[in-house]
Amino acid sequence: MIDVDKWQEIYLTVKRHKLRTGLTAFGVFWGVFMLVVLLGAGKGMENGVKQSFDRMENLVFIWSSGKTTLPYAGLSKGREVRLNDDDIKAIMNNVDGVARVAPTNFMGGQNVEHLDNNDVLEVTGEYPVLIAMQPYDMVEGRFINELDIQERRKVAVIGSRVRQVLFEPGQDPVGRDIQINNVFFQVVGVFNSRRPGEDADRDSERVMVPNTTLRYIFNQGDRVHRLIVMPQPGIRSEIVEQRVDKLLRERHKVHPQDPSGIGTFNMQQEYEKVQGLFSGIRLFSWVVAIGTIIAGAIAVGNIMLIVVKERTREIGIRKALGATPRSIVLMIVQESVVITAVSGYMGLVLGVALLEVVNRLLSALGGGNRFFANPEISFEMASVAICVLIAAGLLAAWLPAAKAAAVDPILALQEE
Repeated sequence: MIDVDKWQEIYLTVKRHKLRTGLTAFGVFWGVFMLVVLLGAGKGMENGVKQSFDRMENLVFIWSSGKTTLPYAGLSKGREVRLNDDDIKAIMNNVDGVARVAPTNFMGGQNVEHLDNNDVLEVTGEYPVLIAMQPYDMVEGRFINELDIQERRKVAVIGSRVRQVLFEPGQDPVGRDIQINNVFFQVVGVFNSRRPGEDADRDSERVMVPNTTLRYIFNQGDRVHRLIVMPQPGIRSEIVEQRVDKLLRERHKVHPQDPSGIGTFNMQQEYEKVQGLFSGIRLFSWVVAIGTIIAGAIAVGNIMLIVVKERTREIGIRKALGATPRSIVLMIVQESVVITAVSGYMGLVLGVALLEVVNRLLSALGGGNRFFANPEISFEMASVAICVLIAAGLLAAWLPAAKAAAVDPILALQEE
C-alpha cells in the first residue's frame, strides 16, 4: 500500500531545496548518462569492426611465399613453391577439421573495357564457395556458380566501383559484356564489400571470373596462387593452420623452419585481439561511469546529512510519538533512493535517446562507416545500470539514515 504522506514529505523537501537537490542529482544523472553513451559508443565501434570481420572470423589464408631459403630433403634452397589443385584435394582428404577450401588465382591489373569506357582493374579467378567466406553482398545478379566452374563459362562478377567506371549511371550491367584483355565476359552480378578501409576500395575495383575459366584462357595451368581455408565449427583456426602448413611443407619439401616458401595468416588471432580490445573499452567505461555515479552518491549522502541535521527536531518529535528507528531509516533511505533513481533514470533515458538519434542519422547516411555502426546498449546493460543506481541510492542513505535513527528524542526536542 502506498504511503501518500511519505511521498508528500519527499516532494516538499525537494521543493524547498530545488537548487541544492538539482545540483546534487546532476552528479548521478551525468554518471549514468556517460555510462550509457560510453557503452553505446563502444558497442558501435565493436559492431563496425565485427561487420568488417563478417564470415572471416576464423579463416586461414595460405599462399606461395617466395623461394625457399633452407635446403631440405636433399633439395637445394632457392626453389619456388607452387600450390596446385592436388594440394586442395590433399587438404580436404587428409587434414582433420577443414570445412571448406577456396582457391584464388590472380592476374593483377588488367585492361577491362565496356564500349568506350575502360580502366586497369584487378582480375581474379574464384570459386563459388568464396561468397560464404568473405563479407561480400550481392547487390545485383548472382555470384559465380558450379556450372560456371564446370563449363568454364566466360562470366564475370564486378565490384561496385567497376560498375561506376565502365557503365553509365542507371545502366544495368547484368547481362552486358565486358572485355578483359580483348576476351569477352558477360556480367552476371555486382557485389559490394563490407571490409574496412583500403580493403573495401580494392574489392570494389575487382573483377571476378570463374577460376577454371581464368586458368584455361590465360594459361595458368593447375597452379593456385592462394588458398582460404575455413575450419569446421568448434575447431580453432590455429590448429587447422598448423596442420595445413605441415602437410603442404611435406608435399613440397619445404623445411619446417623455413620462413619462406609457404606463408600463412590466421584471422582468428586478429579477431580475438580486437575482441580483447573492446572488452578493455567496456571495462574502462564501467570504471569511469561507476566512479562518477559514486561521486554523485556521495554528494547525495552529504545532502541527506544536511537534511537530517535540519530535521533533527522533527525526527525527535516523531520518535517521541512512537516512531521506530526502522521507520526513520526507511524515511531517509526512501528520499535518497528517489533522488538517485529519478536523476539516474533521466540519465539512462537521455543516453539511450542520444544513441537512437545517432543510430537514425547513421541509417540515413547508409548505415554508418566500416568502423562505427549501430551504437546501442543492451537490455542486460541497462538492467545493470539500474542495479547500480539502486546500490548508489542505498549507499548514499546509509550514513544519514544511521545518524537519524540514533537521534535522542530528548536532545532533539531541545534543538533550536
